[in-house]
Amino acid sequence: MKRVDLIGVQMDMGAGTRGVNMGPAAIRYAGVVDGIRKLGMECRDKGDLIPMAEGKTCDSMRCYEQVHDINEKLYHEVTKTLEEGAFPIVLGGDHSIAAGSISATAKHYKNIGIIWVDAHGDWNDPESSPSGNMHGMPFSAVCGAGPDIMVDFGQEPVFADTKNCVQIAARDVDELERIRMKEHGVTVFSIADIDRMGMPAVIDEAIKIASDGTEGIHVSFDIDSITPESAPGTGTIVHSGLTLREAFYLVETLYTSGKVLAFDMVEVNPMLDIKNKTGELAMELILSMLGKVVY
Repeated sequence: MKRVDLIGVQMDMGAGTRGVNMGPAAIRYAGVVDGIRKLGMECRDKGDLIPMAEGKTCDSMRCYEQVHDINEKLYHEVTKTLEEGAFPIVLGGDHSIAAGSISATAKHYKNIGIIWVDAHGDWNDPESSPSGNMHGMPFSAVCGAGPDIMVDFGQEPVFADTKNCVQIAARDVDELERIRMKEHGVTVFSIADIDRMGMPAVIDEAIKIASDGTEGIHVSFDIDSITPESAPGTGTIVHSGLTLREAFYLVETLYTSGKVLAFDMVEVNPMLDIKNKTGELAMELILSMLGKVVY
């Protein structure tokens, strides 16, 4: 890995709770740029993308024009990074932005797997979503089963094959969303599966599934996958999530696999945090995913 590009996205309009647009600043404030450089890597901070101030909306896809706008901007930035041979790390922002980042990775490599670390499935579409919040739709969108507006920027989207898509840490999945994930063949490791199998077995199997016949893996990490006692600064808290060691083991194993092509860290909300505890955690997880060791 010659260079890491950080791309911030000041986006909170895909979520039901505002404030996550300040997540990139919180992660930077925690020292992510210096941390990456201390690992011996070149780090270019490309700054933040900012969504349009106003846009069209509807009940089934809230703020859809702004979601499309920011994802198109992010698609082009991640594409530039990949074309230059650098490794993109996207700092969110709500999880709707993963539609743009994964679209770029999928278009560049043509055949990728996805590991989606999240308390939620994010596999809704406008018909199944109970809220219309578009941060609950990006995973389905990048697999061709969600809103086209999230992924189609005139570039002829390349969709991920669901046989190579894995969701980890699920514990708050809508009923229709659960049905859709099962119908489309997404592999889901719930928090109960992690309790039963242990994180080493889960992440080994996830990497195997996501890398089978693919060029590599796009990892999208929602900080709400972690139990809220350790990560209070996020907008959609769900009890009994990943422990800190489970989360760190997950990203450490992803690093050693050598399969990761791009990485998103999303849903850090400083408005809800305690002394930037969650921003610092997100920063440390990023560094561990890049090879920082604990000994």
